[in-house]
Amino acid sequence: MKGRSLSGLFCVHFCRKTEKPSRINEPLKQLGRIMKKNPVAWFEIYVDDLSRAKAFYESVLNVELEVLGDPNNQNIKMLAFPSNMEGYGATGALVKMDGAPVGQNSTLIYFACEDCSIEEARVEGAGGKVNQTKMSIDEYGFISMAFDTEGNRFGLHSSK
Repeated sequence: MKGRSLSGLFCVHFCRKTEKPSRINEPLKQLGRIMKKNPVAWFEIYVDDLSRAKAFYESVLNVELEVLGDPNNQNIKMLAFPSNMEGYGATGALVKMDGAPVGQNSTLIYFACEDCSIEEARVEGAGGKVNQTKMSIDEYGFISMAFDTEGNRFGLHSSK
């Protein structure tokens, strides 16, 4: 959505010629002033086998996950993805928690990559399955989709 505002997209899709765009877009302009940051702050990928999932994501994304404790519940085990609190995007963790279903997620997380075909090539060797090979999403870059060792579907996104 490079170069387009949220209110501009709203008007392109919903404005009728008889309505005044400024009146329709005003609530969205106000929302834009409130939401100065990206809306996603954290993600969790629920897993059954924490060590297997750790090996998978470390292998595919070429990162090192770190233990993240929950001071309120010692039964929850978490491994955090690397993060830069000053940088773009959100971070999250692999989570092993009783009662949290795995492999049936309705939210798709896309991991940022330099070239998603590189990470895609690592998926099957790490025990996952490629669901969609690298494809163009026009001016927005490229994506690949895969399943991890726990059955969770995730995406890879890159600009090239």
